[in-house]
Amino acid sequence: MPLAFIIGTAGSGKSLLTAALSEWLKMSKQDVAVVNLDPGALKLPYSPDVDVRNYVDVGNLMEKYSLGPNGALILAADLIADEIDNIAGDVEAANADVVLVDTPGQMELFAFRASGPYIVNELTKEPKALVYMFDAVFSINPLNYVSNMFLSAAVYNRFFQPQIHLLSKCDLLPESQVETITDWAANPRALEDSIEEKLKGTKRLFSRNMMRAINALGIKSLLIPVSAKTNQGLTNFNTTLERILTGGDKYTY
Repeated sequence: MPLAFIIGTAGSGKSLLTAALSEWLKMSKQDVAVVNLDPGALKLPYSPDVDVRNYVDVGNLMEKYSLGPNGALILAADLIADEIDNIAGDVEAANADVVLVDTPGQMELFAFRASGPYIVNELTKEPKALVYMFDAVFSINPLNYVSNMFLSAAVYNRFFQPQIHLLSKCDLLPESQVETITDWAANPRALEDSIEEKLKGTKRLFSRNMMRAINALGIKSLLIPVSAKTNQGLTNFNTTLERILTGGDKYTY
């Protein structure tokens, strides 16, 4: 069964999008399962079919090792790798045609520790994709947008898996601003013009050079605007996901 890993900075809307896409797929008669990989999640907007908290409990780690919340989350992220066979067994037992994996709220716990690529590689040998989320409200500033470009490129460098880029929470911005951000993704010249217009000094120089470096690497980050609140963009997002995971076919016939 193919897997899609939902990744993004804290607050970018990973869990809400996972819930929205799961319900949208179920309404389309698609057989989908959801995995929660966040050991520190207190409340989720969906009922996970597979839950890492059944194997790794942050509260217990804090008490057992006298750790604070951050230390316990770091330890938990590494302990998940030790439970990968059990988690993979639970995923297999869910017997779904596609699996959505909601990754930890703090992206660095998953993307920038050794356990992250190991989990992606070992959880399944089936086709997989990473879904990187650009927070729309954060990204309207070209300085922040380039920072997100850098983070998405860094994530790709960690996993080297097919990667889809979403502009999340686009319902919070006027349509004109959504179009501006998506145009930056499609047209580097438009982004460079905005950098020159809106930034000054070191911020302008750094953002321009960073943007050029990422583009020179050939890393494309075309953005699909989506909203977990209104379901905007889910059709386009899922079409792109199907193309990567199943060659364009539906997950469930």
